[in-house]
Amino acid sequence: MLQGVFIIFLFQLIGEMVQKYFALTVPGPVIGLVLLLLMLLLLDKRGAAVKARFEQGLATTSATLLGHLPLLFVPIGVGVVMHISVLEGHLLAVLAVIFLGTVASIGFSALLMQKLQGMGKRHG
Repeated sequence: MLQGVFIIFLFQLIGEMVQKYFALTVPGPVIGLVLLLLMLLLLDKRGAAVKARFEQGLATTSATLLGHLPLLFVPIGVGVVMHISVLEGHLLAVLAVIFLGTVASIGFSALLMQKLQGMGKRHG
């Protein structure tokens, strides 16, 4: 698991460095995640032994992190409760944004899934 944590933090660090060096508006962890994805895709083309060792550490670490994911929502809940008076004044606007954001996310996910399934059928 320690190897997986190191890999995740390494790619986050690389992403932060790229973001700072090129003064990009995309957050460093997102850049690091994309770089990690590219690394996994490149390993898929190379060797199975290297890929298996690389993925084993990541799989264990990611499963553990996903098990504790709800803890990350605690600060958000505290922030909402602390600023409930501000939200009360703009309740309709907040609800509209939540609704439209949810509908847009579901729609985008559905379109992306259709495209990916179409690509999968053509390639295999």
